[in-house]
Amino acid sequence: MALRNGYSINSAPSVEESEGAGETEPLIPIEAVATARCCSARYNLAGMMFLGFAVVYGLRVNVSVAMLAMVNNTDSPGPSPNSSAGGACPLPFQDNSSEPEADKGPRYPWNLDTQGWLLGAFFFGYLFTQIPGGYLAGRYGATLYLGMGVLCTAALTLLTPLAAQQGASTLFALRALEGFGEGVTFPAMMAMWARWAPPLERSTLLAISSSGASFGAFLALPLTAYICQTLGWPAVFYICGGSGCLWSLFWFILVADDPRTHPRISEEEKTYIVTSIGPQGSGHGWSVPVLRMALSGPLWAIILTQMCSNWSYYTLLTSMPTYMENVLHFDLSSNAFLSALPYLGSLLLSIICGVAADKLMERKTLSTTAVRKLFTLIGLLLPAVCLVAVGYAGCSALPAVTLLTVSSTLSGASTAGVFVNQIDIAPRYAGLLLGITNTFGTIPGVLAPIATGYLTDDFSLTGWRQVFWVSAGVNALGALIFTCMGSGQVQMWAMTEEEQERAKEERKKEGDDQAISA
Repeated sequence: MALRNGYSINSAPSVEESEGAGETEPLIPIEAVATARCCSARYNLAGMMFLGFAVVYGLRVNVSVAMLAMVNNTDSPGPSPNSSAGGACPLPFQDNSSEPEADKGPRYPWNLDTQGWLLGAFFFGYLFTQIPGGYLAGRYGATLYLGMGVLCTAALTLLTPLAAQQGASTLFALRALEGFGEGVTFPAMMAMWARWAPPLERSTLLAISSSGASFGAFLALPLTAYICQTLGWPAVFYICGGSGCLWSLFWFILVADDPRTHPRISEEEKTYIVTSIGPQGSGHGWSVPVLRMALSGPLWAIILTQMCSNWSYYTLLTSMPTYMENVLHFDLSSNAFLSALPYLGSLLLSIICGVAADKLMERKTLSTTAVRKLFTLIGLLLPAVCLVAVGYAGCSALPAVTLLTVSSTLSGASTAGVFVNQIDIAPRYAGLLLGITNTFGTIPGVLAPIATGYLTDDFSLTGWRQVFWVSAGVNALGALIFTCMGSGQVQMWAMTEEEQERAKEERKKEGDDQAISA
């Protein structure tokens, strides 16, 4: 292991670089000796987060499938069975000789515009608690905020059938409140990893925990369809809401804010985590360098790139079941299963890319900045190509489903890119930064379902082709922005006073060495 000034040059977070400075070797203390990962407290925490985000994403997406069972489609115009290729696909042959399906819950006469607003309602509330949640989690610790975010969302989900009976406006308000409660969860996760994740394990730990979202979508979509067909759509919200409440109980019992206060962590692991993270593992206090953050190019690169990436993500998350039904005419069970496939692929690839990113940095094959840009490009450009191709698949179900699955799978690579990047540039403020970037990133969650509803109001293939073209174009824009503006280095405004002094000394020493060499 190469040493310099008592530090090991094999870590991800640098305290040497400021904005605009060249990328140099990052440092961690030599006392940070890696401990076993299996059954460790930090990987148990990643497992708990994985399950937690599986629950909250199940709560988020179940309405996308349940909506198909909640809506009385006979009251709204649909695609003509004799539509041409430029319009909706022809309906498949249907055998109506079987017994009519038993009533599995009330149905409501909501048109596509109303459905688009209801699918986007969650994000209206989600916008408002990201930044406060990230700030408070970074100041006081994240356990309370993440646990309460899941618990409140789950408890409100139990009221969904009652709200639907009261009308679309009441359901819209309830979904917005659910988003309000869930808004603190991702910023709290990032704030917690700022204290728990050793630098060379960040990509892996964040990939494991955040991939719970993909697992939740993968599990919830077919499970929702099955429950709708067997128990009725109201049972979906009772079962999912109850699961969230149960998870919250285990979370509060088993999890601690900081490795220093965890009652079951080994001394070796505690020492490894605390010494490898160093001063950046402490809370940020009350003061925040707001102006310098607002002028930070790398931070704006993350904000704009996540907005672009989330447009296609939220388009598929909320509207894929509608596409499967109205264009490809799959029944509810097939619809839900095929809509879920892309999330399984995204889950697997995000973990693989997280491990690969850590290995590339550990072996010094690429710098942190290069690694983040590489995986962001993979996660945005390649899915964009697939989305464009989906628009021209027409009524051919196999190519369309395959391309959608490949597109969503490849998007999982960006987890090891732009998503992790905020903990690279400002570990102490990671929770607050994720709150900021996710607030902006949630705007597409509000607009994308509404835009999709308007573009596809005539049930035509042309409308859906426009949806996929827009998503692909926005993805490509995000890739360009991050390539030009992204950075993997700790920014000067995010450093402690001790780190700033050390960075100045290092730069002065390097300047003297260069002068001597000249």
